[in-house]
Amino acid sequence: MRIPTLVIPHAAMRTFVIGTALLMAIVDVASSAAADASANRPNIVFIIADDCTFRDIGCYGGQAHTPNIDQLAQSGMKFNRCFQAAPMCSPTRHNLYTGLYPVKSGAYPNHTFAEDGTQSIVHYLKPLGYRVALSGKTHIGPQEVFPFEYIGKKNPDMNQIDKLLSECRDSETPFCLFACSNEPHSPWNMGDASQYPPAKIKLPPYIVDTPQVREDFSDYLAEVTYFDDQVGQILQLLDKHQFSDNTLVMVVSEQGNSFPFAKWTCYSNGLQSAMIVRWPGKVHPGTVTDAMVEYVDVTPTFIAAAGAASQPSLDGKSFLPVLTGETDQHKSFSYGIMTTRGIINGSDAYAIRTVRGQQYRLIWNLNHETKFTNACTQTRYFQSMVDVAKEGDSNAKDLVNRYYFRPELELYDCNADPLEMTNLAENPEYVSVIKELKSNLEQWMASQGDEGIETEYDAILHQHAYKGMTREQARKAWDTKKSKKGKQQGGNGKKRNANKSTGE
Repeated sequence: MRIPTLVIPHAAMRTFVIGTALLMAIVDVASSAAADASANRPNIVFIIADDCTFRDIGCYGGQAHTPNIDQLAQSGMKFNRCFQAAPMCSPTRHNLYTGLYPVKSGAYPNHTFAEDGTQSIVHYLKPLGYRVALSGKTHIGPQEVFPFEYIGKKNPDMNQIDKLLSECRDSETPFCLFACSNEPHSPWNMGDASQYPPAKIKLPPYIVDTPQVREDFSDYLAEVTYFDDQVGQILQLLDKHQFSDNTLVMVVSEQGNSFPFAKWTCYSNGLQSAMIVRWPGKVHPGTVTDAMVEYVDVTPTFIAAAGAASQPSLDGKSFLPVLTGETDQHKSFSYGIMTTRGIINGSDAYAIRTVRGQQYRLIWNLNHETKFTNACTQTRYFQSMVDVAKEGDSNAKDLVNRYYFRPELELYDCNADPLEMTNLAENPEYVSVIKELKSNLEQWMASQGDEGIETEYDAILHQHAYKGMTREQARKAWDTKKSKKGKQQGGNGKKRNANKSTGE
């Protein structure tokens, strides 16, 4: 059987050819545009310290030698008002990577985890073609919420980072690297403490001056310098692989150190952070900004930098316009939460909430009748302060009592009193200021589902040891644990070794 030949009219053939060529051209343009977009996306490197007070860094007026961070500040933008939402390691990291405040994500106590179904920075950047890696300290969970490419534990692994950068260069793949140091978290055994002779260092006025404090503070400063060296090594690797010109580098100091009135507290030394951003061609070198930003804004900022649409489900918002110089304003308020239930040597329940405006910080101690304790109060340096107080030193006695016992409300003028040493809450002149800030704080708590003391009691439901239990089961297990611990301490009189690390 003969198959008939299909005859296409000349005009129709011409239309077919033109249409096909046009379609192919559109596909080529789209492919080229996608490739260009991928090529133009910046790489991102986020470097975070562990238990470092921002005031101790050189470019923030501190006495620690931090030449690499100081140089980075000269090459980029230094933030004077960066804050985080919780003064402990685990909730801080969940807050950073999810763009959600602690109670909303469920990750508000220490040694915590985010609610199932929560999304993190990995879910937003990976679909854009990024390799999203984390090298160093984790303290997050579950892995389904944080499906990072994990390369190295405890501290950034420079060999693994070198390999990652090499692979991304060869494959022309954009990357987002979180380099998470474990320094200067105690025990302070890294770095060269000889740079900081104990007799010559300067102690902040809110810490009692004892020989033990000086020795430990010297070791702590050495680890701040050790962290600075890690920053320098990572910057050198970016130079080695010729990524520096198209990489947004952000360095932060995390919550304050584990000396009194910093970590585990909602004072500025516990919630304020260094933040320095270098981004050639985008961030003007040597810039200093007073724009108020929070850690919860980091994920939205990275999403915006990658060219993706904003995520309305996030609590934070991008401060990309601050980085590019379009504005010098971002937020009017920052918020913080502290819980002691379930942490090392923590008070049974000590809920703290805070709001910081442009000038004033209000701290609300919901369990103010209770003695405030945590891992700090068991350390050698804190006990040396207690000893001096017992010997009759009035300043030591005042500082130790202020740490253990707080009034319900504390108000500080952060401009006139940056170290927050003078509580203005009892001054009738500030009644309207307190009223306004407390109303703002209560509205924020309501938006987060934060019920204050009840949320404090439920903190254990958000820790791994009690995961999967009902409220009743968890509280019963908690009470049983407390009862056993009390009997053991009462029976042998032994105290926990206070010479070891002060915990996470």
